[in-house]
Amino acid sequence: MNQQNNTASVEQNRQIVTAFLQAMQSGDVAHIVDAYHEDATLQTMGNTLISGSYNKQQIKEFAGGIFDAFPHGLNYQVHHVIAEQDRVAVEASVSGEHAAGQLYSNDLHFLFTLLDGKILRLKEYLDTEKATAVLCAGQRPE
Repeated sequence: MNQQNNTASVEQNRQIVTAFLQAMQSGDVAHIVDAYHEDATLQTMGNTLISGSYNKQQIKEFAGGIFDAFPHGLNYQVHHVIAEQDRVAVEASVSGEHAAGQLYSNDLHFLFTLLDGKILRLKEYLDTEKATAVLCAGQRPE
């Protein structure tokens, strides 16, 4: 990443990511979507029905659905945040009651790449077995 084009400082990037995670906690879909750069990609790692790469338009389309699936909200606990240059790494855990009544709990790692105060790339790593069991109702890709 060309640092000369990135106007945000390391501390500003850390604050942007922290605010994004707070928006995830509170269900602030408008903030979540606005936090992404116009050329953003979200990549959920693994081989599940929710794995893949998504652009900003796709993120905008499904962001609210996350909170429909968790009507009582999601509880994020941030364990560590490390920021360097244009990247912020976050180790966290999440829990919440799925609309189907199942308790969802997972350990997460997020790697954010920021550009000019917006999320350019977000790579999400998670326990795919836990995601498959609750988020995908046990179904797997063919």
